[in-house]
Amino acid sequence: MTTHRSHVKVPILPEPVATYGLRLLFMLALAMLLTTGCGPQSNQQSAPSTTTAPTSAATATLPVQEVSTPPSVASAPGPTSAPSLTTTVVVGQGEFVNPVIQSDFPDPGVILVDGTYYAYATNSAGKNIQVAKSSNLVDWTMLSDGLPVLPTWAATEFGEVWAPEVIVLSNKYVMYYTAHLKDSGSQCLGVATSDTPEGPFKDTNDKPFICQLEAGGSIDASPFLDAGKLYLYWKNDGNCCGGSTYIYEQELAPDGLSLVGEPKQLLSNDIGWEGAVIEAPTMWKQSGSYYLFFSGNAYNTVNYAIGYATCASPTGPCTDAEENPILKSSIARPPAIGPGHQAVVLDNKGRTWLVYHVWAVPSGGQLDRRFMWLDRITWEDGKPHIKGPTTAPQPEPIGNN
Repeated sequence: MTTHRSHVKVPILPEPVATYGLRLLFMLALAMLLTTGCGPQSNQQSAPSTTTAPTSAATATLPVQEVSTPPSVASAPGPTSAPSLTTTVVVGQGEFVNPVIQSDFPDPGVILVDGTYYAYATNSAGKNIQVAKSSNLVDWTMLSDGLPVLPTWAATEFGEVWAPEVIVLSNKYVMYYTAHLKDSGSQCLGVATSDTPEGPFKDTNDKPFICQLEAGGSIDASPFLDAGKLYLYWKNDGNCCGGSTYIYEQELAPDGLSLVGEPKQLLSNDIGWEGAVIEAPTMWKQSGSYYLFFSGNAYNTVNYAIGYATCASPTGPCTDAEENPILKSSIARPPAIGPGHQAVVLDNKGRTWLVYHVWAVPSGGQLDRRFMWLDRITWEDGKPHIKGPTTAPQPEPIGNN
């Protein structure tokens, strides 16, 4: 499946019913989110489904992408027309509009290999690990299952694998991912390798890579290479059982397949907006300074958001930014609910972009998919700024813009 863009229908309510309709849509979305959860194990896996997983990526009714030339602006319905939830946004040459992957693609991680971007995401569409590729961060082609065979330590029921991230090490591709420990309710981290970015990745270990059972489990691993040293960041799953959550750091061996030293706590959920959990760490180095991005609050509510901390080094200490959260839900037209589980990536001009997921607006009364979005990060006075979630057309990352 390849996504394309041109004219895009987005949910913009016509006047004069816009205010009432928006409030109604927001309340519906909020109600759906608060009743859609992942059970007591964690707040970071895919929303549960009682139906058999499809064999290909789902398509959404929102937005519907249409090819139409020459561009024209659609008119809103007249006063006697029935209210419509969609209108047409004109996407010009060299522009794109969110979402960039319009199918269930939660918890995205992205790498760049020889001019091609590869994105990895939580289970969906019948795949344990979803993989997609793109030359421009906007048009994506869905690939085969990145982890078709699970290791012996992991539960094999579909829907138990998520939050993958990949790093290139000595011509090997190393993936860190989360899975359920067999015969246990705990979530643990695994590590798998492949000769190609597409996979298939294989985990031949007979036990998890990291599994803090005494702290509720371990999820959301993210690697970071700096000055020849490799580090891993993750979160303990304390929110599974009423405990605190922490972002951990530990050095890795050069091949990424074993740990060095002892784990260290860098951050905890000790600020109001974070609620019961912080998770999805992403360490990033910008102009010699270290920034630890993370997501906070319950993933299935409008309170889920993205913040960051400044760190003295890859091993800390780290300090939460006063302006957090820097990316949060928007109830503008169209709404963007629960932005989170971010990754940072460079375009061909060295500019930074944030990749993250957002809940799809309900279609048919069910809110059960998270699409992949993309927004630019700018840096001002040593701080990251994200103008988003962005629903209007904006310049593409790749090109002469």
